Amino acid sequence: MEAAAAARKSVCVTGAGGFIASWLVKLLLSRGHHAVRGTVRDPGDGKNAHLKVLEGAEERLQLVKADLLDYDSVASAVAGCEGVFHVASPVPSSRSNNPEAEVIAPAVTGTLNVLKACYEAKVKRVVMVSSVAAVAVNPNWPKGKAFDEESWSDEDLCRKNADWYFLSKTLAEREAFAYAAKTGLDIVTICPSLVIGPLMQSTVNSSSKILLNYFKGEHETVENKLRNIVDVRDVANALLFTYENTEASGRYICSSSPIKVSDMINILKTLYPTYTYPKNFAEVEENTVFSSEKLQKLGWTFRPVEETLRDSVESYKASGILN
Repeated sequence: MEAAAAARKSVCVTGAGGFIASWLVKLLLSRGHHAVRGTVRDPGDGKNAHLKVLEGAEERLQLVKADLLDYDSVASAVAGCEGVFHVASPVPSSRSNNPEAEVIAPAVTGTLNVLKACYEAKVKRVVMVSSVAAVAVNPNWPKGKAFDEESWSDEDLCRKNADWYFLSKTLAEREAFAYAAKTGLDIVTICPSLVIGPLMQSTVNSSSKILLNYFKGEHETVENKLRNIVDVRDVANALLFTYENTEASGRYICSSSPIKVSDMINILKTLYPTYTYPKNFAEVEENTVFSSEKLQKLGWTFRPVEETLRDSVESYKASGILN
């Protein structure tokens, strides 16, 4: 009887070793409510060592081998779970020879495999990480209006522009809601903007590289874009928050206050004056803004950008990524 009760409280996190997923696993373990099952490609890989040393991991974390394109392995991973956080997603390299096969198919097929497995396992709720990439490519959106959850990226335009990552996120999220409508599976999606923050894993993810590039002094001039950023810990909070909140439904944009690149660099200069930063800023006309009002109305909050930048840099220094 005890084993059955414990099984009901299990949650599964796909792609558990990734940037966002690692913080979610840490958060779930720290709350103590759940036994956590994390899917990884290889449980024995040293890349997942940071998960095994988390507080509570020994008692309540199980890493299982799963390939999202292999339905049986996914079904086995989610069996007996009360909730599933679908965080894993392929992030393509900029030059993909066959984007349909290398980017689109894994994102869509992987998502549908997870959802089908969740439906079969009678999972209570699935919270899935999408992206503002599934929101922003919309030529019909009113100019000057912040993008909200009503906006969807235009698939044809994504194809025309070869924005394969944007297309993969849009198709996967649309398929998820179509599956929810067909089966009644309870699905909530989170659409984060550019996710930065302290690293837990040993590899540098693509969004952190954008921040790290500001320290290298390789470019004297950078585009003074308006950046929509969000702290990785706030994304993890949003995932758990929408999972536990019975009122949560549909999609949620997850972004903090937009900030100009020049303002970000000025904060970094104040905190870390010895690095070589870009000296000039080229102004750009196109400045996209996303609204997290829907998520904030549920009670979600985000931390100050100074805290995110400082904690990011401290983690880069601690891991030797930045000297």
